[in-house]
Amino acid sequence: MTAFAPDSIVLNRKLPLWYQVSQSLRASILGRTEDAPLRLPTEEQLAGHYGVSVLTMRQALKELEDEGLISRHRRRGTFIEPTARRAAPVRLLGSVDAIVAQQSGMSTRLIGHGTAPVPPDLAEHFPDGPDVMTYHRLRSDEGTGEPTNHARNYVRPDVAERIDPADLVRWPMTKVLRDVVGVRISRITDTVEAHLADPETARLLEVPLLSPILHYTGISYDEHGRALDVARIHYRGDRFSFTVTLDAD
Repeated sequence: MTAFAPDSIVLNRKLPLWYQVSQSLRASILGRTEDAPLRLPTEEQLAGHYGVSVLTMRQALKELEDEGLISRHRRRGTFIEPTARRAAPVRLLGSVDAIVAQQSGMSTRLIGHGTAPVPPDLAEHFPDGPDVMTYHRLRSDEGTGEPTNHARNYVRPDVAERIDPADLVRWPMTKVLRDVVGVRISRITDTVEAHLADPETARLLEVPLLSPILHYTGISYDEHGRALDVARIHYRGDRFSFTVTLDAD
C-alpha cells in the first residue's frame, strides 16, 4: 500500500522539535490532494524524513492524534482521518509551519486578483511604490461546503510577478511564497481582533450582518525586514479560535 508523502522542512533548533514536526505534518495532511494515500509512513520512516528521533516523532504524532487528524492502529499502522474537522484551533509557537497549517485544509476559491493602489493604512509597509498586487480568496469547509473565512492578500509587486494564481487555490500564500516562489520569510507578525461582520463579509461567510468575526492580520517580512505580504483574513467567529503559547525557556 502506498504511503502518504509529507513535505520536508528545515527545523529551527530554538523551538520544540516535536511541535515543528507536528505542524509541518499537519499542514501536509490538510493540504493533501483528494487522491493522496491515507496511510502514513512508519514512525521510523517519518523520523528519518524529518531528521528527528523516534521519540520526538511519537510526540508529534500524539499531538495530531489528540486533534483527531490521524488514527493509530497496532500492527496496521497510522492513517489520516478523511473526515477530520479542518477548522480546529492552532497553537502558535513561532513556527512558519504553524501559519501554513492554520491556513491549510479547506476548499479555496480565488474570487479575484489584480493591481490596486496601496491602502492608506498599509502605506508604511509598502513604501517603494503606489501599487500592490491583491488576491481575494474564499475558503470553505471541504465536508459541508460552508464558508469559513475570506482573505485578502496585498503582495509586493516584484514578488507577485513570480506567483501563479492557480497555486493559491491549492496552497496558502505563506507556503507559495516560501516553497514555490522561494523567498526567505524571516518573520511573521500576527494580530487578531474582534470585529462585526460588514455587508461583504456577512454575504461571503453567510452570517447575519454585525455577527462577531475574528479579524486576522499577518505581515510577512523578508530577511531585509521588508514586507512581502500583508494578509487580512475574516474568520467566522463560531468556527475558529486562536491560542498562542509563549515558551518561557
